[in-house]
Amino acid sequence: MKRRILFIVGLIGILTLLSGCTEVNVPITSESEGFWNSYIVYPLSQVITYFAEITGDNYGISIVLVTLIIRLAILPLMIKQMKSSKAMQAIQPEMQKLKEKYSSKDQQTQQKLQQETMALFQKHGVNPLAGCFPLIVQMPILIGFYHAIMRTEEIAQHNFLWFDLGERDPYFILPLIAGLTTFIQQKMMMAGNANQNPQMAMMLWIMPIMIIVFAISFPAALSLYWVVGNLFMIAQTYFIKGPEIKGASAKDGGNKK
Repeated sequence: MKRRILFIVGLIGILTLLSGCTEVNVPITSESEGFWNSYIVYPLSQVITYFAEITGDNYGISIVLVTLIIRLAILPLMIKQMKSSKAMQAIQPEMQKLKEKYSSKDQQTQQKLQQETMALFQKHGVNPLAGCFPLIVQMPILIGFYHAIMRTEEIAQHNFLWFDLGERDPYFILPLIAGLTTFIQQKMMMAGNANQNPQMAMMLWIMPIMIIVFAISFPAALSLYWVVGNLFMIAQTYFIKGPEIKGASAKDGGNKK
C-alpha cells in the first residue's frame, strides 16, 4: 500500500512538473496561454514584480519576501503532513508485527493483512493518505514559483548582494549553502525516527548533492529561492519537532561516549 501511495504521489509530481517544463525558457507574460501559465506562473510572476517595485526595484529582496509568504501560506499543510508522518511512525512496530504474522504470500493471507492493517489505522485514527494530500497541494505552488523565477525577464536584469540574479553564482557560495541547508533540514526531519530505512538514509546524502549540481547550473535567483526556503523549513522543523531533535542529539551523544 505504501509503495502504491508513493507511486501515485510521484506520478502526480512528475505530471505537474512536465506541465510547464517545455516552456521553462519562454518568458512569462500576460499573453502566455494555458491554465498553468495563466493561473499559476503569471500571477506568481506578478507578485514577484509587485514586491520588487515596492522595495526599490530589488528583485533579490522580492524573491526572499515572496518565498517566505508562500512558505507561511502552506505552513498549515506542512504541519498536517508532519503530524501524519509522526502518527505513521508511531504505529510502525505494530505494522511490522502484522507483517511477520501474515508473512505468507498467498492471496488470502495478504487480504487478511490488509484488513488487519486498515483496522490498525482506524484504531489509532491514522489516515495513510493524509500525508499525501498536503504534498499534492504544495507541488503546483512551489513548482509554479520556480517557473515564475526562471521566466520573469526583469529578474535576469538585476543583481543582489554579490551575484547577478540571471547568472550562476560566480563563487558557488549559494549552491553550497543550498546543499548544506537541504542536508540539515532532512537530518532534522529524520531525527527521532528509529525505523529509518536504508533508502531514507541514502536520500539524506543524494538530495543535497543533487541540489548543489542543479544550483551550479541554474541562475542564482533560483539558488536564492532554495536557500531561503530551506532556512524557513529548518526553523519550522525545529519548532515542530524540537523535543525529538534534542532527544535524538542527546542519544547520539550518549552513544558516542
